[in-house]
Amino acid sequence: MKPSYLIKPVLDEDYPEIDYGKGVFLFDKDGKKYLDAASGAVTANIGHGVPEIILAMHEQSKRVSFVYRSQFTSEAAEKLAEKLADALPGDLNWSFFVNSGSEATETALKIAIQYWQEKGIKSKTKILSRWISYHGITLGALSMSGHPGRRARFVPLLEEFPSISPPYCYRCPYQSTAPECGYLCAMELEGAIKRIGSDHIAGFIAEPVIGAAGGAITPPKGYYETIKKICDENNILFIADEVMTGFGRTGPMLASEHWNVIPDIVALGKGMGAGYAPIAATVVSDHIMEPILHGSKSIMSGHTLSANPQSCAAALAVLEYLENNDILSDVESKSVYLKNKLDQLKRQFDFIGDVRGKGLLLGLEFVRLPVAKIPFERSIKLTELVVKAGRDQGILLYPAGAGLDGVSGDAVIISPPLTITKREIDELINLLKATFIEVYRILGFPNENGVGK
Repeated sequence: MKPSYLIKPVLDEDYPEIDYGKGVFLFDKDGKKYLDAASGAVTANIGHGVPEIILAMHEQSKRVSFVYRSQFTSEAAEKLAEKLADALPGDLNWSFFVNSGSEATETALKIAIQYWQEKGIKSKTKILSRWISYHGITLGALSMSGHPGRRARFVPLLEEFPSISPPYCYRCPYQSTAPECGYLCAMELEGAIKRIGSDHIAGFIAEPVIGAAGGAITPPKGYYETIKKICDENNILFIADEVMTGFGRTGPMLASEHWNVIPDIVALGKGMGAGYAPIAATVVSDHIMEPILHGSKSIMSGHTLSANPQSCAAALAVLEYLENNDILSDVESKSVYLKNKLDQLKRQFDFIGDVRGKGLLLGLEFVRLPVAKIPFERSIKLTELVVKAGRDQGILLYPAGAGLDGVSGDAVIISPPLTITKREIDELINLLKATFIEVYRILGFPNENGVGK
C-alpha cells in the first residue's frame, strides 16, 4: 500500500477516499454511499454539488480569483457585504471577511478590545466566556473556549477567559428548572464581572446553541435576554459566536433571533460558504464601528486571503440560493419532524439520555443509566464508537462533548443540510436506528431496549 504523507486527524486511521457528493449524500471511491447527517462539520448547509454555486465559482474564476485586500476591493466582496447587512438584524452592517470560524471569533476579540481603546478606555482587555464552549483553535479563540480537551496541551499559552457555567438544563448545576431558577447560570456573569471588575472586561462571547463542546445545548427562553441585560448594564459588548448556528442553521439567519437579542458583534462561518469555499466573517454593528471610523479608521487585523473574491463569490451564491429557494422557511417544520423521530428513538434506545437543539442543529446525549443520567465510562469511548458505527452503516455523525465538566459525557450532533427532504429524514432515522442496534451489539447489550434496565 502506498504511504500517505497527509497529516490526518488520526494519523494511522484508514479514512475512505471521497469521490463526489450530491445533495445530502457523499460517495467514496469504492462506491459506498453516506447520508451526510452532520453536513460535514455543520457546514454543508445546502448540500453537495449544487449547480448554482458551482457556476458562480466558475464565472468568478474566469475574472479573478485573488486580490490582496490592502490593494483592491472586488465586486463579489462588496455585494456580499451589502447582502449580509440587509439579511442580518439591527445595525449589524460592517463585514470583515476572513477564512475560518477561528479567525472570525479571534477578529471579534480584537475588535472588541480596539473599540474600547478607540474610546480612550485601554483597561478593557478581557473577553469572558463559558465553560463548555468552543470558539476556535487559534490561541486567542482557544483562550475564549471552555473546552478542556482542546485546551489541555496549550494551557500555559492561554488566557483564563472561561468564567461561568453553561445553560445546561439537562444537567443543571443548580438542580433547578427554568424559569423558576431565575437563570442562575446567567446570573453567574454578574458575579464574574464584580470579581474581575467591568473596567477590565471588553466583552462576553457565547454560542447561542453550544455545538462541539456540548452537543447542541440550548438555553431556555429568557436566558440570553438576561445575559444581554447584564452586559449592557456593565458596559460589556455581547459577541455571538454564530459560526455554527448562523446562515439559517436553526431557522432564522442568526440563532440569537430566537431570544430577541441583537449582538454587538457576530462571528459567522461554516454555512456561510456551505463548504464550497473557505470563508467566514466578523460582522460589526454601526455603534461599534463609529469610534473606529472617527479614530484610527482601521481594524487591526488581517489575513492574506481576507475578502478573497473567489470565496466571496461562493458565499454570495449560497446566500442567494437560500433566498431564491426560500430554504429557511422550511427549517422549523423539518426540525419538528426530525426531532419527533429522534424522540421516538429515545423511547426505543434508553442510552439516549437527552434530545435537544434548535432547527436543524440537534444533539443526542448518551448515558448508561438514564434516570440518574450517569455517563458511560471514558474507557468505552462511546462517542467515537457511535460515529464509527454510523460511518460503517452509511451515515455521518458529528462528535460532541458532554457532561458538566465537558469531559465525562458522550454526545453527537445531528445536523443534515437544510435542503434535506422528509423522505431523506426517514432514511436518516433508519440508518441511525441501524447504527444504535450495532452499538448495542458491540457493547453486549441484549437488545435495543436493554440499557439501564
